[in-house]
Amino acid sequence: MKAVFITEQGGVDNMIYGEVPFPKVTDNSVLIKNHVSGINYIDTYHRSGVYPVPLPFIIGKEGAGEIVEVGKNVTDFKVGDRVVHFGSGTYAEYTAADVSAVEKLADDVSYEQAAAIGIQALTAWTMVRDGYPVKKGDTILVHAAAGGVGLLLCQMLKHLGATVIATVSTDEKAQLAKKNGADYVINYSCEDVVKRVNEITEGLGCHAVLDGVGKDTWDTSLACTRRLGTLISFGNASGVVPPISIGCLAQKNVKLMRPMLFNYLATREESKKWWGEVFELLRKKVLNLHVHKFYKLEDAKQSHLDLQGRKTTGKLLIKF
Repeated sequence: MKAVFITEQGGVDNMIYGEVPFPKVTDNSVLIKNHVSGINYIDTYHRSGVYPVPLPFIIGKEGAGEIVEVGKNVTDFKVGDRVVHFGSGTYAEYTAADVSAVEKLADDVSYEQAAAIGIQALTAWTMVRDGYPVKKGDTILVHAAAGGVGLLLCQMLKHLGATVIATVSTDEKAQLAKKNGADYVINYSCEDVVKRVNEITEGLGCHAVLDGVGKDTWDTSLACTRRLGTLISFGNASGVVPPISIGCLAQKNVKLMRPMLFNYLATREESKKWWGEVFELLRKKVLNLHVHKFYKLEDAKQSHLDLQGRKTTGKLLIKF
C-alpha cells in the first residue's frame, strides 16, 4: 500500500512517499481503509525528533474510514463499520488500530468531520473541562487562536460562558478568531500581549492561559496568568519550553499543567466519555469546523511546510 514514512528523523525531506507492507491485524485490532486522515503538530514532532519514535515509522495519529477486517477477539466492531481512530500510521491507505483507539461514527457524522474533530477537539475539550474546568465569567487567554485547536478552544470557551482573549499573528487571523468566539484579539506581531492583557483585565490577568506555542510564549503566558490562576502548556509549535525553576510559580501561586491527550483516553470508558461529549458538541452545532485544505497523500511534505510556516488556519486533512 501507499504511505508516507520516515527512516530517519529530521526535516521534511526525510518524509518518503512510497510502498510499505500491508498492516497485519492482531487478535484485538481492526484493519481500517482510511478515507480521511488528520494532520497535527504532533506529526511534525514525530518527524523531526522532538518525540522519539521507532524507525521506520509511518507518520500520522488519527484517521477516519471503514473497517475491512477484524481480529478474532473483536466483538464490538464488524466489517463495514464507519469509524474514527487514533494510534499511529495514518498517513497510509490502510491502518491497523487496536480497538481501544477506535470509535464508531453516527450516520450523520462524515469522515471529514470525524478526522477534523479528533485529536484537536479532544485536546481542547479535555483542557477546558479537566485541565482547567472553565466557569461562566472566567477570562481565558488562548495563544495561536486561529489554528486548529485555537479555533475550537474559542468556540468551546464561548459556549461555556468565558471571556476569550486570543493572540494571533495577522489581521486576517484576528477576524477569524473573532468569528469563532474571541471577545478580544491581540496581534502579537504589532502589540504587546502582556500590556494588552493587563489593560483588558484591569491588571488581574487571566484565570487560565492555554498555550500550544511553547518556547516563544512561555514568559508571556506566565506573566498573563493571574494570582491563583492556571497555566496549561500543551504544545511545542515554536519549540520545547526550556527547563524551568519551579519557584517561578510561587509569585502568584500559579498552577502549571502539561497534559497529553492520550492519557485521557487510556481506558475504553474514558474514551467513550470524551468522544461522546465531543460528538454531542458537534450535533448541537457548538463546533464550527474550519478545514484549511485537503491534501493528497503524496503532498504530505507540503502540509508540514504549510503548518510549520504559519500559513494555515483551522484543520489540515489528507483525503484518499
